[in-house]
Amino acid sequence: MYSTLITVEQLQALQPSGQPLMVFDCSFDLAQPQAGRAMFEDHHIAGAVYADLNTDLSAKGDPHTTGAQSGGRHPLPSRETFASWLQSVGFDHSMQAVVYDRQGANYCGRLWWMLKWLGHEPVAVLDGGLQAWAAAGGAQASGAYALQNANAAPFAVSASKVTLLSADTVLRHLGRSEQTIVDARATPRFKGEVEPLDPVAGHIPGALNRPFIQNLTPEGFFKPAAVLRAEFDALLGTQSAQHVVHHCGSGVSAIPNLLAMEVAGLTGSALFAGSWSEWCSDATRPVAKG
Repeated sequence: MYSTLITVEQLQALQPSGQPLMVFDCSFDLAQPQAGRAMFEDHHIAGAVYADLNTDLSAKGDPHTTGAQSGGRHPLPSRETFASWLQSVGFDHSMQAVVYDRQGANYCGRLWWMLKWLGHEPVAVLDGGLQAWAAAGGAQASGAYALQNANAAPFAVSASKVTLLSADTVLRHLGRSEQTIVDARATPRFKGEVEPLDPVAGHIPGALNRPFIQNLTPEGFFKPAAVLRAEFDALLGTQSAQHVVHHCGSGVSAIPNLLAMEVAGLTGSALFAGSWSEWCSDATRPVAKG
């Protein structure tokens, strides 16, 4: 079972092994939401299923958002809604899930986290993404995907393996020693110098900044566990991993930081999925700059 990262070589060995497997392509472009599906249809790992950030992995644009589990630009759907989507693409509990994108693990971590949110442990991010797969000569295909398991049983929701926090919970613990907020946005956005997506610039007071791209090597792979451990130890000091709350703009690019901590052996940190876009929607919540 793979539950954090999987290498190209490991996936290539897994494919012919007979173990139930589903590969998900999560490629996306915030500026051009339709571009992700177009990228997938142009070329993807052979047999992969496309997972759209807006329509499959969030309640964005859904008129029936009463079951949303977070606010922000990419609100989490209810766990039952997400489970229904998994069933619709043929995914079941017997399967190892492998998720990837072609944007430096910016988007595929969302599906990695959401599967764990439903209680599914065997899910891993393909280290290096589609670029690494192509460089190794992995089989690719084009066009839409065909269902692999059209008769999949309903995907049963079970106890979550991750921690999801609300804006109210983060606010209630703001400034307390038992909460350390880590913001994954680029530093100019964190400082409030620019804000291309949300109506208010700045960050949650007291938050630490670690842009998610810092988890990767120049070649696009996650840094070795020991390197990640040293970097997070330097950032967090003596703070426990269980007291860390990750966030970003809309709860998506925060997850590479959470995943990197898991790879480093720093387990149990939480996600504030509504993130800055939810936080700044309420003028009574405090904002810091610089």
